[in-house]
Amino acid sequence: MKKIVLPILLALSLASCQLDETIYSSIYTEAFYKTAADAEKGLIAVYDPLADMCVGPALTVVSDFSADQSYPRAVVGRNTLTLFAYDPNYTTQKTAGRVSESPQQIWSSCYDGIEKANWIIEKVPAASMDETRKKQIIGEAYFMRAFYHWTLTKNFGDVPIKTKASVTQAEAVVGKSAKADVYKQIYADLELAGAAGLVSGPGIEKGRPSKETVSALYAKAALYNEDWVKASQKAQEVINSGKYSLLPNVLDVYRYDNEDAARVENMWAFESEGGFSPSRGHQLTSLCGPSGSAAPAYSKTSYGSMFAYQSFFDSFDPKDKRRQLLDTTYVDKSNKVVPQRSITPITTQGVLIKKYQDPASTVGNTPNIPILRVPDMYLIAAEAEARQNGPTATAYGFINTVRKRAGLTDLATGLSKDAFIDAILQERSWEFFAEGDRWYDLTRTGKFTTALTKAVNSVYPNRPVLAKNKYFPIPLDELNANGKLDQNADWK
Repeated sequence: MKKIVLPILLALSLASCQLDETIYSSIYTEAFYKTAADAEKGLIAVYDPLADMCVGPALTVVSDFSADQSYPRAVVGRNTLTLFAYDPNYTTQKTAGRVSESPQQIWSSCYDGIEKANWIIEKVPAASMDETRKKQIIGEAYFMRAFYHWTLTKNFGDVPIKTKASVTQAEAVVGKSAKADVYKQIYADLELAGAAGLVSGPGIEKGRPSKETVSALYAKAALYNEDWVKASQKAQEVINSGKYSLLPNVLDVYRYDNEDAARVENMWAFESEGGFSPSRGHQLTSLCGPSGSAAPAYSKTSYGSMFAYQSFFDSFDPKDKRRQLLDTTYVDKSNKVVPQRSITPITTQGVLIKKYQDPASTVGNTPNIPILRVPDMYLIAAEAEARQNGPTATAYGFINTVRKRAGLTDLATGLSKDAFIDAILQERSWEFFAEGDRWYDLTRTGKFTTALTKAVNSVYPNRPVLAKNKYFPIPLDELNANGKLDQNADWK
């Protein structure tokens, strides 16, 4: 059987002096992708790098530890994100045990997923299988390639666009493209995914994108691209589809025993178990619980390593139901209520995060990590409308839908355009905390250098964020492996 050369794109473990070797894979062969079973297995491989980002969980904590909602216990360099102390020349070795929670993990996982998606897109059209399912598989690959490119550009800015499978080493080495061109590619891939006949609504197999999920990612990518017309159009496509809706009780979105019912709102998530791919747990349940498994309601094992800032907790209206997803006390093993001042070893101001509670959790049995939810569509629609036309009645209607579900009154009328947009960003902060969203809202709007002034405490009294922290530096390993790459300008 003849093998196809498969260089590993920008592999973390390779230094430039090692690239003179020819790298082969026994997986990618001319005999693969010939059957339906091959195509399905290849597609599962496309999703696997998403799990690599979630298990760590770099997909959420890289954003959340950088922003103004939550912070870590400073172990094994976990606080480098919070203190913006990461070395622009960081490598696999320098990041020690925290690669799984670093921007480096995002870079390597996304290009791993893109490479695997490219093989699907190139090879599966010739497979002998049902044509409808073939089209869907290729559509899912386009969706995932768009997601990975979007994840890269919101973290690193200008990045390589990779749309061809690497049959030779020369094809694996690609220079950076401008962010605007990255978004053009994301749009193109989502157009193709949207035309692929994906199943509509939440009844799709767990972990796969539906037709409406494609529109949801399109809406969010367009928001980040400041393409207000497209963001509004795609968000409203989801809202008006009638396939997805807000759960009446926001607390039910995060119940570990309510995941199936919650999919009417939780459009796409990292499925920690029971999806189409093998189950893989994540650390968020253990990170968010008190230290030493003190609170059985959180999980059977917890580390006490991720907390919310007191200032963030205080920002909520007491009537806001979402505040119940944070806690200043917990019930210990002896059924005693323990106040937050006793939370150790981090700080007397440590507020517990309850979105990922699972009292029955074991390895591989933890709540899903939301990636795209219906309230995002309402808030994207509100922002896109306001950016174009100011705070119209339509824009108010979208944001008030989310506020009403949270138990809040309608937003005050008569706000200026800027004040209304600020209110949307605040609403997003309350709605999506600990879901890996906030930092990117701050960076895309240029508010990240001022928003962190209140996100301090006795553990982190000073957080020296700079303009260059809008994007992360490209890992040194990647620069060494790819002579066409250059470091982000602000990090040179």
